[in-house]
Amino acid sequence: QVQLVESGGELVQPGGSLRLSCAASGFTLDTYAIGWFRQAPGKEREGVSCISRYDGSKTYADSVKGRFTISKDNAKNTVYLQMNSLKYEDTAVYYCAAATTIHRKMCEMTWIYEYWGQGTQVTVSS
Repeated sequence: QVQLVESGGELVQPGGSLRLSCAASGFTLDTYAIGWFRQAPGKEREGVSCISRYDGSKTYADSVKGRFTISKDNAKNTVYLQMNSLKYEDTAVYYCAAATTIHRKMCEMTWIYEYWGQGTQVTVSS
């Protein structure tokens, strides 16, 4: 049974940092691309970043480039999203998701992601 569990969201001041974790079970990270998405109140869900099955490619939304870094630890079967220089507009529920793909060294946030976690709230506020 495929399962994704996010953690690490909390209240942080502007300019601060957070690291989100996405713990995967029921599959190994070399079989799915993993994406991070977010949804703010009243807004559509948007892709934030993704990492390929073999860590050969990482993709970022323009709004987070240079501030966010996606990584994964295959031994822990966990994907991370390091978020630095946080802004008010980063406030959202953050979700990780898994996409079946034949591509080993690329990922796209526009793919269909079949499995989703429950989300973790990130609030940037002073």
